[in-house]
Amino acid sequence: MNFNAGPAALPLAALERAQAELLDLGGTGMSVMEHSHRGKAYEAVHNEAIALVRELLAVPESHLILLLQGGASQQFATGPMNLLPAGKSADYMLTGSWSQKAYKEGKTVGTVRVAGTTEKDGKFGRIPAQSELSLDANAAYAHITSNNTIFGTQWDKFPETGNVPLVADMSSDIMWRPIDVSKFGLIYAGAQKNLGPSGLVVVIVRKDLVEGGRKDIPVIFQYRTHAENNSLYNTPPTFSIYLLRNVLDDVKKNGGLKAMEQRNRDKAKLLYDVIDSRSDFFSTPVDKAARSTMNVVFTLKTPELEAEFLAEAQKRKMVGLKGHRSVGGMRASIYNAVETAWVKALADFMREFKA
Repeated sequence: MNFNAGPAALPLAALERAQAELLDLGGTGMSVMEHSHRGKAYEAVHNEAIALVRELLAVPESHLILLLQGGASQQFATGPMNLLPAGKSADYMLTGSWSQKAYKEGKTVGTVRVAGTTEKDGKFGRIPAQSELSLDANAAYAHITSNNTIFGTQWDKFPETGNVPLVADMSSDIMWRPIDVSKFGLIYAGAQKNLGPSGLVVVIVRKDLVEGGRKDIPVIFQYRTHAENNSLYNTPPTFSIYLLRNVLDDVKKNGGLKAMEQRNRDKAKLLYDVIDSRSDFFSTPVDKAARSTMNVVFTLKTPELEAEFLAEAQKRKMVGLKGHRSVGGMRASIYNAVETAWVKALADFMREFKA
């Protein structure tokens, strides 16, 4: 039972399809990893993956879908390299470690400012209210991290930024529910939590931002380069994209994002109900209104009990429950592919351990 924060669990059906096709993609007698990225066999997989992203998220024609490398961490730099011209500044809302890293990387490219933060004593237990934000109406863009894997917080309602393009790192909660993509100028997401294996980042970006993006940066880092070449300017991570196709096809077959949202909310409720039971045995440092549906963080009364809890969980084949090294405690990452039965088993174990 895989509760790792990432790379994370993948749908069994997606893995079994890869297993069945590993040596022979579509009757070609070759693995997808052996095909030319410019050949018809791989091109069909590539285009299907892009089409599934567009269909499942209802991406409007005003936006492009790019399949890139370097993960979200590279997008911390690539985004401002494209969207932050000289003489402009960008706003960042800090809600955890990854938004801090994005802000730090933005500072190496141009002028950035903190438009809101919920940091307290080095930790983040909530999401800022709209009234707490100090947004610049002339900013090049405003950046958020939609879900915070380390601290277990998540934006339920996205901030209003007016005419300023909203940029979101959605690495750890993309595709968990339907969203209105038209409200975003740029969305980027490392694949290794809800979309597929590591080595791939999905970028959804408004066409006008690509067209108006900076040209004084290396060609390989310009969004327009990849847009003009259908994300085939250089050799893409073909196996990661193949598995992205498999994962999204499985999501579609299981009811799409509306069904996924209900499933995810039900899973999260199973764990939060245990944490909220009339006892201080389990607790969470996260404000109730900001709780993540993807990463449930909690603590036990003592470090000794936490060590015992983890050891007993391991015996039950529950892996990945140790909290991030920077905050400690427990963390159950319950992304799309984490089965409801696993979460029920964890909730039952928590009750049994408490007793």
